[in-house]
Amino acid sequence: MTAGMRRIKSVEDSIRDTDEPEHRLKKHLSGLDLTVFGVGVIIGTGIFVLTGVVARDQAGPAVAISFVIAGVVCGLAAICYAEFASTVPVAGSAYTFSYATFGELIAWIIGWDLVLELALGAATVAVGWSGYLNQLLGDLGIPLPESIAGETARFNIPAIVIVAVMTAVLILGIKLSSRVTAVIVVIKVAIVLLVIGVGFFFVEAANYSPFVPPAQPAEAGATGWDAPLVQTLFGYDQGTFGWGGVMAGAAVVFFAFIGFDIVATAAEETRNPGRDLPRGILGSLAICTVLYVAVSLVVVGMQRYSELSADAPLAAAFSDVGLPIFAGIISVGALAGLTSVVMILMLGQSRVLFAMSRDRLLPAGFAAVHPRYGTPYKITIITGVFVAVLAAAVPLEELANLVNIGTLFAFVLVSVGVIVLRRTRPDLPRAFRVPLMPVLPILSALACLWLMLNLPGETWWRFLVWMALGFAMYFLYGRRNSRFNTPGGREDAAAANAARRT
Repeated sequence: MTAGMRRIKSVEDSIRDTDEPEHRLKKHLSGLDLTVFGVGVIIGTGIFVLTGVVARDQAGPAVAISFVIAGVVCGLAAICYAEFASTVPVAGSAYTFSYATFGELIAWIIGWDLVLELALGAATVAVGWSGYLNQLLGDLGIPLPESIAGETARFNIPAIVIVAVMTAVLILGIKLSSRVTAVIVVIKVAIVLLVIGVGFFFVEAANYSPFVPPAQPAEAGATGWDAPLVQTLFGYDQGTFGWGGVMAGAAVVFFAFIGFDIVATAAEETRNPGRDLPRGILGSLAICTVLYVAVSLVVVGMQRYSELSADAPLAAAFSDVGLPIFAGIISVGALAGLTSVVMILMLGQSRVLFAMSRDRLLPAGFAAVHPRYGTPYKITIITGVFVAVLAAAVPLEELANLVNIGTLFAFVLVSVGVIVLRRTRPDLPRAFRVPLMPVLPILSALACLWLMLNLPGETWWRFLVWMALGFAMYFLYGRRNSRFNTPGGREDAAAANAARRT
């Protein structure tokens, strides 16, 4: 295990690998493209569903504050990602960052962990896409059989189709992917703005009072493995409403922000990464935070928070004020939103696995780049097949929390890693620097750990099992086949460690 920790891949080696002809990705992305990617993956069903659920059950009208708190927590992690991505502009995101700071073993583990966020997330969203499509077809009078479409399907055909189409788009080039994403983002942002603009005229001030409802003890509910880990370990229960409810609501709506970190996986395909990556990461997060807060203020102003629907709060709120046509418009917006989320999650997954294959922790042949399109087509196809199989046949409801814990674990490592790299490699040029070092990264890591503790014990158990499988895979395959077991690899490790000590 200690040997794996000593295998540090230097930043210089990582950047040098990007110039290898057989592994060179085409640089087509600008700061605007990255911002669009970020907005495209962040805005999904969360903006249409979580607002009502959290307002009704935890925070009341103060759900807007929950979104602000969650946005600030994500912002702390985003600032750490921005420094790393501009310093190490290489595909792989948290995997690549960990290789340069903690060593090969931790890099492998974080790469393995990112499968939970990206591949499993893409499969989960594809199933949700299938459900929204079937709902829309049902409104038109042509629903598909529930055995092949929707979240209860035995073999989910629409989910397979959307994954296959997005796989093809990703293979055909990052430029095409960015254009498709831009069109989809324009559609869904336009619908969100329409919801805000029209809903504003039906807001009633009385629905905002009290803005922070009085605190109430939580009803008897989850116990044992189903309860949040913090409750099981310390007996701590935040209850509902009041400021405790607002904080609990922030832990829930945090997951509506998941995805901004995927912008960092496209670092190698960015024309000016030092300038554009921080803009893309922080810009997309800021835009989505503003939209989330605006939507939450509108929906709780249109309808009393205690009467909001748990399944479709926005659609129900518009129906309540005599505008049922907006239910269909919101469904179209959700469908468009999920389309871009599936594609960008798969983009992120393929780039992480591409970086791992280039380092030979996975079969090196997977890292081949298409001679015409300049994309890692083999690993993209493998990612597409894996996601399609998950979406088609695996019940994902119980696994959804794994997406959250996997993401938060990556955030913690990146937050700590930016401190480590500052101390071990202060000589590196940094186009963007985290302010208030090391206070801000420490706050980021602690905030993410707190949110992890609010996940159920059962999620933690499954996460630890997944990590144990990752350790086994590393020692059975990755460690033996690593680039550091090839001619020159050991010398690279020695040089990287010498640079850390000087």
